[in-house]
Amino acid sequence: MLVLSLSVEQSEVVTSAPGLSDDDMSLNLKEITNLPLCFGRFRWLLSTCKDGWRAYYRQDVFLAGMGLAFLYTTVLGFDCITTGYAYTQGISGSLLSLLMGVSAITGLMGTVMFTKLRKAYGLVNTGIISSCLHLFCLLLCVCSVFAPGSPMDLHLLMSFLDANSTLAAAGGMVEGQRQKHTYPMRGGINQPLLPDRSSIHWTNNTVLFENMPSGMEPDSYISIILLFLGVITARIGLWSFDLTVTQLLQENICESERGVVNGVQSSMNYLMDLLHF
Repeated sequence: MLVLSLSVEQSEVVTSAPGLSDDDMSLNLKEITNLPLCFGRFRWLLSTCKDGWRAYYRQDVFLAGMGLAFLYTTVLGFDCITTGYAYTQGISGSLLSLLMGVSAITGLMGTVMFTKLRKAYGLVNTGIISSCLHLFCLLLCVCSVFAPGSPMDLHLLMSFLDANSTLAAAGGMVEGQRQKHTYPMRGGINQPLLPDRSSIHWTNNTVLFENMPSGMEPDSYISIILLFLGVITARIGLWSFDLTVTQLLQENICESERGVVNGVQSSMNYLMDLLHF
């Protein structure tokens, strides 16, 4: 049905605008070069990309569009990277699904906030407010790195340094105590592989800690709570900023270049989204 509807819509568009049926591409290929068709097509593609980037670069909203594109490089969203990290911290699939639903609601709150802020402060000021709100919420994620329960807790590093100094002074008396968290490296030097993550529990249960043995609970959930609190609340500013930039692209670009500029913007968004993997 989709293919059938596509063919019907295409025929109606060509009928309403006969100029679209002209084979401009073949004419442009003949004008660009006398090389074989494959080389001419490749050169035409490069020329099209260059012209598109020129049109995109000279727009007044170029920096705003690039700022939106760079936001796609983040891992602070509910993608496979953050989901995998949540599982290693003992978060069940049911709780993670609930958090995704809450994040969708906060995203819709961002769309409502966009309309209110635009009426009150204008489009440009709405973008500034949205970006500041987004940045403020992401500071919670930064705090989660240093909060109790984080795998990157600096206290673990300090404990490791203290253990090394004690080992050097005592001549190996603490080797047995550190053996649990060490692995052999080249050269015969034992180094800690990972901090003691006995709290990690891989589960498919519908409840977070259902059937978990006593004593297996994580020492602290502060880090993971701050992380997801920042990710969820940041979507309010993120969606509002996204709508602001999209509206700026629609209002500040002439109609003849609007399709080209939006195409370049979409390609940059997808490229940045690919880079964060």
